[in-house]
Amino acid sequence: MKKYTYTLGSLALALIVGLLPVVTLAASPATVNLGSASAFVILAKTGISTTGATSVVGDIGVSPSAASYITGFALILPAASAFSTSALVTGKVYASDYANPTPANLTTAVLDMQTSYTDAAGRAAGITELGAGNIGGLTLAPGVYKWGTGVTIPTDVTLSGNANDVWIFQIAQTLTVSSGVRIVLSGGAQAGNIFWVVAGQTTIGTTADFSGNILDQTAIVLNTGARLQGRALAQTAVTLDSNAVTIVYAQ
Repeated sequence: MKKYTYTLGSLALALIVGLLPVVTLAASPATVNLGSASAFVILAKTGISTTGATSVVGDIGVSPSAASYITGFALILPAASAFSTSALVTGKVYASDYANPTPANLTTAVLDMQTSYTDAAGRAAGITELGAGNIGGLTLAPGVYKWGTGVTIPTDVTLSGNANDVWIFQIAQTLTVSSGVRIVLSGGAQAGNIFWVVAGQTTIGTTADFSGNILDQTAIVLNTGARLQGRALAQTAVTLDSNAVTIVYAQ
């Protein structure tokens, strides 16, 4: 299929006539500073749960909820320890009721998570309401994209840019990724430089392969077999089911 490249001035016309655009913005935005939340691959306020053969690479944490709200991980907590371990986690597990300095560190990380959400959600957008919320099949250049609705990704999406480019997706409602869908990174694009800023629930479909840092004001749900390269940072809960979740860092 022939690809078309559009500037902001011509994008609206391209959508009207039904072309499949390769969306081009003027410049990459500055990255989002996650603060101490960047140390976690999963961070939540009300709970983290898993079923099945989940594999997590990176540290996870929950606060202000206690360790009893981390379920399915068969945690091993030595007496008076600041962290626990799990056979499912290549990293450490932290909760607000563990020994010092964990409670204070988690409080700071959660505040940083909320601050980064506010920062990312407030960036000036270069493209608004792209695809009326359906971005399946598109190739997206770095930039800030904004929707006043939910966003659905029913087919693969390609993010095309270099290793230093940044994508910020501001979503006022839910983010729903269909089963088996991939976020394809092209030209050196890095998962650590992608930020999905979601006010409603994020749902990653069965066996989908998703990339980026999810900053969610509510919940993040990974359905059976879904894979995430990035972070799941939720202001409520994160729910897993036989998933592979791996932390990545910006270049």
